Amino acid sequence: MQFSGEILSFYKNYDESNRLAAGVFQLEYARTQEILLRALPPPPAVILDAGGGPGVYSCWLAQRGYEVHLLDPVPSHLEQARERSAQQPEHPVAGFTLGEARQLDFADDRFDTVLLMGPLYHLLEREDRIQALREARRVLRPGGVLCAAAISRFASACDGLFQNLLGDASFAAIVQNDLRDGRHRNPTGNLMYFTESYFHRPEELAEEITAAGLQHEQTLAIESIGWLLQNFEEWWNEEARRGQLLEIIRRLESAPSLLGASAHLMGLAQKR
Repeated sequence: MQFSGEILSFYKNYDESNRLAAGVFQLEYARTQEILLRALPPPPAVILDAGGGPGVYSCWLAQRGYEVHLLDPVPSHLEQARERSAQQPEHPVAGFTLGEARQLDFADDRFDTVLLMGPLYHLLEREDRIQALREARRVLRPGGVLCAAAISRFASACDGLFQNLLGDASFAAIVQNDLRDGRHRNPTGNLMYFTESYFHRPEELAEEITAAGLQHEQTLAIESIGWLLQNFEEWWNEEARRGQLLEIIRRLESAPSLLGASAHLMGLAQKR
């Protein structure tokens, strides 16, 4: 299947490998780790990290004793993932595959867990997202766990207010399009405005997971409202306040009225 040239071009120029180590993205990383540790079966379960990018989660999970196979459509991401894996020779990633989530070159019932930590962002058409979810279901063993991340429909609007970006007419137009139909397109060339993507409503993520034949268990807010802290770095760099922030987010993570305020969502499901 053909993958978007615009998205491939974006990731050639954007440093995804180090994104989760900076700023408020640290919250996304810490909370994603926390949710995964709750949802995953114990090691040495076999995990497919489909759309796993430069291997940040793959390498972390391999360090914890999981057998992790990483698939991504961006060649430079696979190279970065191989380099990252080589730095932990006692716990390497088990395999690297160039490919994408709509067509998985793996046998049926192969994995205990499938991670879709990015593919649903970059499939603008519903049928393509359903196809990726069905492929995840196919390669999951019965009882296997799906962890699927999505970007909230309201992320760019919140970000525009938080970062005072709405004075840029181009960004304001992007936000209006996102709110209308979830199709995020960036004609500006500004990498900070991201690339073509689909932004989900929380209930829509659950519906698509169910439509693919999986049993939706819950949808959780990854950052909840914590990503909107004006002085995030101060909170994050002070252990006591970081703990307080994370505890508040845990209390809010499943509140239906606040799910859409999170930049990212995590849908959890099982293959029955």
